[in-house]
Amino acid sequence: MTQTPGQVYELIAANVQKVVRGKPQVVRLAVAALFSEGHLLVEDVPGLGKTTLARCLARSIGGSWNRIQFTPDLLPGDVTGVQVYHQGDEEFAFHPGSVFANVVLADEINRGTPKTQSALLEVMSERRVTVDAVSHEVPRPFLVIATQNPIEMAGTYRLPEAQLDRFLMRLRMGYPDRASEALIVMSDRAGVDPDELPAVVDVPTLRGAIAQARAARIDPAVIDYATSITAATRQHPEVRYGASPRGTIALVSAAQSLAATYGRAFVTVDDIKEVAHPVLDHRLILKPEAELRQREAEGVVADLLAQLPVPVTSASGV
Repeated sequence: MTQTPGQVYELIAANVQKVVRGKPQVVRLAVAALFSEGHLLVEDVPGLGKTTLARCLARSIGGSWNRIQFTPDLLPGDVTGVQVYHQGDEEFAFHPGSVFANVVLADEINRGTPKTQSALLEVMSERRVTVDAVSHEVPRPFLVIATQNPIEMAGTYRLPEAQLDRFLMRLRMGYPDRASEALIVMSDRAGVDPDELPAVVDVPTLRGAIAQARAARIDPAVIDYATSITAATRQHPEVRYGASPRGTIALVSAAQSLAATYGRAFVTVDDIKEVAHPVLDHRLILKPEAELRQREAEGVVADLLAQLPVPVTSASGV
């Protein structure tokens, strides 16, 4: 029997939350990114569970997954793969790199050099790697979950805008509340390990959930509302570069997948609002004078969500 995206979400979320305590909204958005086959950047200070969330998500899916620890001496070929000459066969053969998996955990991605970071550009956008003019497809579904620490600058390389734009969402973990922190400590003392989580969803089931989420009905008025938000980011007086059309597509796709996690086959305006910050904040580049005033992209998006008129649609999105 085919499982609905809502059922698949419940299975993955329950599994992940055995380890990641007190962050149901972060887990929901992460699964929504998974349903969109969109890449996820998890950013926050050390010790808040960024890598743990990524490991739990990867473990919950019955496909292949690889972890790449980004360091300054990591080479592009380690990520994408290389051509190796086999003397016995007298020919070159392609040896796939770590990026050939359903889920790739790019841990501390900003510790890799810009050249190595750029090795992910093609595969994140086109789901293939080109080495020596030969293209190699990666398995589907394909998802990159990257982590980075935004406060430590020594020995790191800032992600370029082109790279940031390829992430469907940027999530922040945030500190847990007191009760959740107590649960985290008890789980740690009890020996709960992300690597021991069972896979609760196989790849064909996940593919089915992705297809159903993509087919979620969306009213043209809701698409127009999403377009009005991204267009307004380009006209905002404090923004140097607003969200691109790729950002609009990401906003609608993420909203469809979020609706699917709620068990709905249609998208509402509230879905667009709920994913607006994770999808758009990291795509805006503010003007220097706005940054000098300590203005942040979150504030710009919040202002636009408060100011723009909301279309009226029926409850079922028809």
